[in-house]
Amino acid sequence: MIKKILEIQNLTKYYGKILGVENIALQLEEGEIFGFIGPNGAGKSTTIRSIMNLINKTSGKVLIENKEFNKENIEIKEKIGYLPSEINLYDDLTVKEMLDYHESFYKKDIHKRRAELVKKFELDEKKKIEDLSLGNLKKVGIILAFMHEPKLLILDEPTSGLDPIMQNIFYDLLKEEKAKGNTIFYSTHILNEVPKICDRVGVIKEGKLIKIEKIENLIDKSLTHITITSNQVKEIKKDLNINTILEEEKTIKFANNFSHDKLIKQLSKYKIDRILIEEATLEDMFLNYYQ
Repeated sequence: MIKKILEIQNLTKYYGKILGVENIALQLEEGEIFGFIGPNGAGKSTTIRSIMNLINKTSGKVLIENKEFNKENIEIKEKIGYLPSEINLYDDLTVKEMLDYHESFYKKDIHKRRAELVKKFELDEKKKIEDLSLGNLKKVGIILAFMHEPKLLILDEPTSGLDPIMQNIFYDLLKEEKAKGNTIFYSTHILNEVPKICDRVGVIKEGKLIKIEKIENLIDKSLTHITITSNQVKEIKKDLNINTILEEEKTIKFANNFSHDKLIKQLSKYKIDRILIEEATLEDMFLNYYQ
């Protein structure tokens, strides 16, 4: 039987009269990595901060393992690892002192796991927080989120600030967590990360969840990019009734998810100098949802 780890029920958040998110509803299953994507300002961080009870919801519920999660529920909170998009820690502490402080909140022994993560991310515990680069500060945030071995990880823009080598180390860590049966809610605006690590993806736009799909189903969709060079591109654009990605004097490029046979038939009445049909990347497919 599939076990639900996180369930969001009709989550809505208004800031006064301004919409943050509206009727967000989704479920995460045990052992899956769920990508949560959207452009900046779409509502990703508002959703996460509402899940974590860092801001008050206008309406809706968040359930962790079928129990409502609120500020008072310490037992549930200990099962969650949270990495915010911006890491704010005590500047005058060393990394070691910061990790010691965090470790003191847990009854179970997490020192071994902490040491493993410090070694994995090559972090100098002697340095003061205020002296850390953005990348090293993000490493501290990752260790704080993972060191108590949570069952659910809520990660907001987790790779920002990490160099490519550390990003790959982080992706390997996520795969290890998934192999243990842990569940990950992964919010990002970096689209090429998603197919590397995620099982499913949710697309948020203007505060509303517009799509939830398995990664393999997205990849199978027949979206292509068509580039046409012709002296008649203006007439072609009008005839096809398309929104162009690129438009020059004699060239247009547009996304197409219709039958190529139908398209070629429509184009047969024009003089075409060149036509290029390219399979769209997963990033192109995501961008298609944003338009």
